Amino acid sequence: MDWDDMRIFLATARGESLSAAGRTLRLDPATVGRRVARLEAGMGAPLFAKSPQGYALTGAGERLMRHAEAAEQAMQAAAEAVSGGEEGLSGQVRIGAPDGCANFVLPQVCARLSEENPDLDLQVVALPRVVNLSKREADMAVAVSAPTAGRLAVQKITDYHLHLAATRDYLAARPPVTSLSDLRDHRITGYIPDMVFDRELDYLADLGIERVHLASNSVAVQFQWLRQGAGLGIVHDFALSSAPDLVRVLPEAVSLTRAFYLVRHADDRRLTRMTRLAQALADEIRREVARLEGRN
Repeated sequence: MDWDDMRIFLATARGESLSAAGRTLRLDPATVGRRVARLEAGMGAPLFAKSPQGYALTGAGERLMRHAEAAEQAMQAAAEAVSGGEEGLSGQVRIGAPDGCANFVLPQVCARLSEENPDLDLQVVALPRVVNLSKREADMAVAVSAPTAGRLAVQKITDYHLHLAATRDYLAARPPVTSLSDLRDHRITGYIPDMVFDRELDYLADLGIERVHLASNSVAVQFQWLRQGAGLGIVHDFALSSAPDLVRVLPEAVSLTRAFYLVRHADDRRLTRMTRLAQALADEIRREVARLEGRN
């Protein structure tokens, strides 16, 4: 068994198909399939249960997975030790984030990190759902609640704030909003109720609002509706600076506080490069949220 076999095994296990593994490894799926079959023959046990739905790990595959991930960590640590890691951040790192953070905070943060570290390549995966680190959808992720399952390292980055908002033109043309009960006379924008992927994002339910007139699983879409004067909705304070046409509504009655957490594989703490990047990313996100919210 060699490391190349482990790379192919890991990519297939995480992608759950030969085609997904092929895209990750830049190999033809048929080549991946032959390599997996050769590895299984060498191990003397099936590592995957194949079905039309894809490749799922067998019991033997799950046992091998733990060792393969440990080997992956060892290879990364060895490369870091040989190349040295103190001068600057380098390599390719993929960051997963909910699209509010990805649209309004990470562009500035990643631009600064890239400027300061010319050998660092950053990829941002903006998803309206929880990023699956175990499948290596990303190397680290920003989350709105701290996960409690899995071998993960979690650190709180910062609190952020949200308010109800609408355009001045919308408010001028509609009945006044002086209390929460007045919201029944207005169009509401927000998440599609059955696609709220984290309890921390279920803002409207907390306000007792049952009907969402314009709904999307994307914060960016909700934000554009509000800018067009389509209704009222919950907005991140860090997004308001990019939309001077939006004003807070009932700021005393509707003032929400949530938090961002940085999540990564627990084993990545052994890698100096990843630890330094995680700290730099957390520091920059904290500063950027404070700047956008006007708390500096």
